[in-house]
Amino acid sequence: MLARAGFAAQPVELVAVLPALRTLLGGLRRGQVVAVEGAGVLPLALLAGATAAGTWSAVVGLSEFGVLAAADLGADLGRVVLVDDPGDQWAEVVAVLLTAVELVLVQPPGQVGGQLARRLVALARRHGSALVCVGDWEGAQTRLRVASSLWVGAGQGDGHLRGRRVRVEAAGRGSGARPRSAWLWLPGPDGTVSGADLEALEAAG
Repeated sequence: MLARAGFAAQPVELVAVLPALRTLLGGLRRGQVVAVEGAGVLPLALLAGATAAGTWSAVVGLSEFGVLAAADLGADLGRVVLVDDPGDQWAEVVAVLLTAVELVLVQPPGQVGGQLARRLVALARRHGSALVCVGDWEGAQTRLRVASSLWVGAGQGDGHLRGRRVRVEAAGRGSGARPRSAWLWLPGPDGTVSGADLEALEAAG
């Protein structure tokens, strides 16, 4: 592949996220790592926001990557490079992709730390890419997790699940990085990601 897909020069420091996630992140900062706890819908939502905004992205090591689920969330799969099983070469694959695309979503086989973590972050900074790790990454600037989750609709009598309401927490590094949280539909009754505060829940009910 991999010349860096003909991007126009971008002074923008952030890779776009879906509107519902902006209160938590603003965006994915280039040259930094976001660690996401668990390989559920949340990493796919980050991918969806980026690719829907025109960002070329790569997915590495997610052997159960939900193509249809990502598309339902709004991902532009035509802008996704998928490497589902890089084996022991995952770090080398990520290193190459960081020079070619603006967002790399990776699920390593274990915790990433030490010299390897520093080398990959340095590559991300040099090439203006954002790195999202499903799992633990030593020194990640932001950590996301689903703190609580409730499927809505099963109690209405027909057994049909209408959506999943979750509380997502974001924690950052540094003294000025205060923890944040937001209630989201992930996904909502229409299959997309949106805010799910109590007022929105009552309106959907």
